[in-house]
Amino acid sequence: MSTISDIRLKPIGYVRRASKLEDVKDRSLVSKIVVRKGLTKALEGVEDFSHIFVVFYMHEIPKKETKILKVHPRGRTDLPLVGVFATRTAFRPNPIGLTLVELIERKNNVLIARGLDALDGTPVLDVKPFNSRDMVLDARVPEWHKKLQT
Repeated sequence: MSTISDIRLKPIGYVRRASKLEDVKDRSLVSKIVVRKGLTKALEGVEDFSHIFVVFYMHEIPKKETKILKVHPRGRTDLPLVGVFATRTAFRPNPIGLTLVELIERKNNVLIARGLDALDGTPVLDVKPFNSRDMVLDARVPEWHKKLQT
């Protein structure tokens, strides 16, 4: 088995938001994903899906934050300290984001989406269509995670 020590990815595009001051946690806001023009043909057919996953690189996470291995979920000290891989924190060894968004429209090389929690200028690594295989009806989550829903 071979190992890869470095991986180099080229963004397929970038997130564009109406304002750099928008709260990325507001899932009602609309963003544009501007895909490189040379990849426009790769988007053909994506507009037939209601939702897509957006994979992106959280480029503004300080390097020191990628060394953190345990966090309190959402910074809540009333919840247990758990490993970053058990949370959705941005503080990860590889600051890669994944968000399921509503695809509102495609205009050539631009995807217009609702619910993307990425900053203006965020590099987008990939988009993938959501389908019924992505649903899990009997998913299990820990008790502390249920407290995040309240």
